[in-house]
Amino acid sequence: MTATDRSLELITTAAQAAADKLAHDVIAYDVSDVLSITDAFLLASAPNDRQVKSIVDEIEERLLKELGAKPVRREGDRDSRWILLDYVDIVVHVQHSEERVFYALERLWKDCPEIELPADAKATRGKGEEHARLQAAEEAAETGGDWR
Repeated sequence: MTATDRSLELITTAAQAAADKLAHDVIAYDVSDVLSITDAFLLASAPNDRQVKSIVDEIEERLLKELGAKPVRREGDRDSRWILLDYVDIVVHVQHSEERVFYALERLWKDCPEIELPADAKATRGKGEEHARLQAAEEAAETGGDWR
């Protein structure tokens, strides 16, 4: 079994929305063969809580406006460290970069087929690591230390 056309449409739109709000490391997996509750997962991250919330809001708005889709459940709003949007056909995870590294959802789903995403979403790959390197360099420059 593979993800439905509707699921792929939702994933593509959500991935583009995340990329437009400067999400890091956007990736999607077809989990339909291993889970019966959903077809696909979209993972994205951001370096701060405010940006996590902004990405989630953009995904929700875009899916509603363009595809008429509303999430049946939204979890994690209080802390904005990991927000989950459940659209039944797809589940969107937007995590703070620290949670993304700690929970490493990619490891759990690495055996599932990756879903092809728009070029803008693919271009976000490696942005989390790049951001962490730049932040470490800035902190080292402030303290006069070596960041490598």
